[in-house]
Amino acid sequence: MKRTTIKDVAEKAGVSTAAVSYVLNGREGKVSEETLAKIHKAIEELNYIPDFSARSLASKRSSLIGVVIPQTENDKRLLLENPFYSDLICGIEAELRQHGYHVLISGVEKGQSYLDLTMQRNLDGAVIMGIYQESFYEELKKVDIPIVLIDSYINDDSFKKIRIDDELGGYLATKHLIEQGHTNIGLVTGMIRKDGVVEKRYLGYKKALSEANLFYDHDLVFEGQVSYEYGLEAGIEIAERHKHLTAVFATSDMMAYGVINGLRQGGLQVPDDISVMGFDDISLSDIFYPKLTTVHQDIKARGLAAARYLIDVLDGKQNLDSGVTLLPISIKERDTVRRIK
Repeated sequence: MKRTTIKDVAEKAGVSTAAVSYVLNGREGKVSEETLAKIHKAIEELNYIPDFSARSLASKRSSLIGVVIPQTENDKRLLLENPFYSDLICGIEAELRQHGYHVLISGVEKGQSYLDLTMQRNLDGAVIMGIYQESFYEELKKVDIPIVLIDSYINDDSFKKIRIDDELGGYLATKHLIEQGHTNIGLVTGMIRKDGVVEKRYLGYKKALSEANLFYDHDLVFEGQVSYEYGLEAGIEIAERHKHLTAVFATSDMMAYGVINGLRQGGLQVPDDISVMGFDDISLSDIFYPKLTTVHQDIKARGLAAARYLIDVLDGKQNLDSGVTLLPISIKERDTVRRIK
């Protein structure tokens, strides 16, 4: 079957190919309402599908934005099972789609070159979530596209960074538990790595304990994979071996829900027997019982901010920016933390 072309649409509508091109590229203000209606009718009758590959060759733009998501450490699945990343991508995709861009989601295997993928797909920009080896960032510098880093504390002025103050968040979470009368507070966290959000939240936990003159006990830091499954494992261990704890701070909401169910399996109820504090305020936190007390951040707003930055740079409305955009955080009180009198 012969592929319908822009010329076919123009002939069917009785207009110029330039007018059809304006409409297909979102510049509908360049044509009259009558012409616009004719073009849309012709597109529908011919079942015309734009050839994005041809358009990319002509404009040297692909309208593709790459989004790199961290992988689990065990089986290399993308962390899309964590609603945090789903909410973040919702913000990115919704904004990009409104401006005619499409999202290409991928992970990066150890030793894999993202530079190769960028060149093969002719990406217009990229959003990189999480932390990676230094060589990965050196590679990215060779790519002539705007790049945004989310959840990275890498000290490099080559990239735009959008994040929250994770150390402050860890501090506020722990301080909230202390203010509710808790002095024996465990930490369930991901692997503590340099320049990552987990390290910052861990440092905030330690700072709040120190400020309150509470003893820091490394045996009460449960460090594993950022997942519901590890939270469940840690919750069971706490219920069996650390019954003196009155509260747990989990550095992600998914881990917090795992902890809650692990504690429940071990015979403890939240918050009657032990309190649990989360971090992120994912969409599930206000749905499941008990509703989770957590550190709130506007996850979709971070995605929107990343997308808007890329759009503005690509549209020539903003120069490349290597600065940091910090979004606000706050404590969201719900049902999983009780006050000890």
